Amino acid sequence: MSNSPLIEVCIDSVASAIAAEQGGAARVELCQNLFEGGTTPSMGTVYHALQRVGIKVNVIIRPRGGDFLYSDDEFAVMQHDIVGFKEMGINGVVIGLLNADGTIDIERSRQLIDLARPLEVTYHRAFDVTADPFRSLDDLIGLGVERLLTSGQEPSVLEGVELIAELVSRADDDLIVMPGAGINAKNLPRIIRETGAKEYHLTGSAMVKSKMEFRNERCFMGKALYPPEFSLKITDADKIQNCVHVLIGKEQR
Repeated sequence: MSNSPLIEVCIDSVASAIAAEQGGAARVELCQNLFEGGTTPSMGTVYHALQRVGIKVNVIIRPRGGDFLYSDDEFAVMQHDIVGFKEMGINGVVIGLLNADGTIDIERSRQLIDLARPLEVTYHRAFDVTADPFRSLDDLIGLGVERLLTSGQEPSVLEGVELIAELVSRADDDLIVMPGAGINAKNLPRIIRETGAKEYHLTGSAMVKSKMEFRNERCFMGKALYPPEFSLKITDADKIQNCVHVLIGKEQR
């Protein structure tokens, strides 16, 4: 496993993939529906992202928002998605499956991992809602996944920093523990110092106004919270570059 510090950017569009690469990110996690924590993107989005960027593209395999206890049909969808994306030439998949008691679903996770190989496998923040983080870490090491994305079972990395540091120590070289949730250039130095992690996961997005000239602002396409129709969040290359510079500066000291 690489010892070089790097930034992974969580994205939901081709435009953000391009911006992440421009900012110096080493890898992206391509999703859709980031408002729900990320779900599986369309085949078209993945295909075109691969045509437009040269950095590594990992794809989340999550058929819906909500919990991580999946039906047989949902599991079948995940299997088909992995086969399709693997044929496209992605770098890796990002998965997370739990049992009803809050433990890692080892049997189904192993099936997806076997299906994905030789691609790399990241286990996502389903880990953060497991009942026992240390048992879960041991299970993931046993499954042979390359990476664990975690906020330390808290809403943000800063709040979960103590657990993350312990996970990094326990995992050692068996698995990469990658902090993610609420990371920016301002708090990244502290997170590096307190966790000792080598990889960091962030969005680094900024709101971009729609180019629509005519606007019917009485009508909304979303439900309940009414997400804005005339602006969208896209990765900001400058924000990513600032975080990359923080990592480079720490590495050179």
